[in-house]
Formats: sequence, C-alpha cells, structure tokens
Amino acid sequence: MVTQDRCCSIVPCFKVASGRLPAFQKLCEQFVTQTQQEPKCLYYGFSFDGDQAHCREGYADAESLLAHLENVGPLLEQALKLAEIIRLEVHGPEAELAKLRAPLAKLNPQFFTLAVGFRR
Repeated sequence: MVTQDRCCSIVPCFKVASGRLPAFQKLCEQFVTQTQQEPKCLYYGFSFDGDQAHCREGYADAESLLAHLENVGPLLEQALKLAEIIRLEVHGPEAELAKLRAPLAKLNPQFFTLAVGFRR
C-alpha cells in the first residue's frame, strides 16, 4: 500500500552551548509564536533532554516547509549562536523530498522517504 500523504517533517536536533539553555528556551517560545501564523504547519514544538533540544515539526507539503524556513530564518540565525544542529532529518514522500533536496543541501540533512502509511 503506497501512501498519498504529502506531509513533510523536518527534525532538527540541537546541542545547546553550556550556560545558554535559558536563552535558547526563550528563543523557542518566539519560534512557536511565529510559526503559529503559518496556515500549513500541522504541528510544531520543542522538547528537551538536558542540553539537547529537538524541534518536532510537520508541514502539509514541501512548499510549506520551505515557507517556514524563510519565515523563521532570522530566529534560526539567533538560535545557531546559542546551539549547533547535531542531526537533521527530513521525512516525506519522494515527490515532496525531490523539491527539498537542493534548497536544503547546505544543511546536510538525512532524507527519509515515506514508503507506506496513512495520515488522518
């Protein structure tokens, strides 16, 4: 069974610099506020394990994921002064991933192709 789902998720994992966690968490609140305005964002939030942070985010399609990155670009620049991305995954169907490979190449993500599944 092949899925018709076009949803794309991007999974950045950050390692926050020593002593910078409170500032990073405050910035996360700004990310959430800004992202709430995006109509095709399906879910978005941050979770933490010590000095590591994970942003859980999903978008209706590749175009809305790229629109999100443009929307939060200045915030991401600030975040990268406080933390480094230690892992970056992008998940979605190949037709959508094909639209993301070139624009995201400089971030060196690992792409995971959705093969089977469903979405409600």
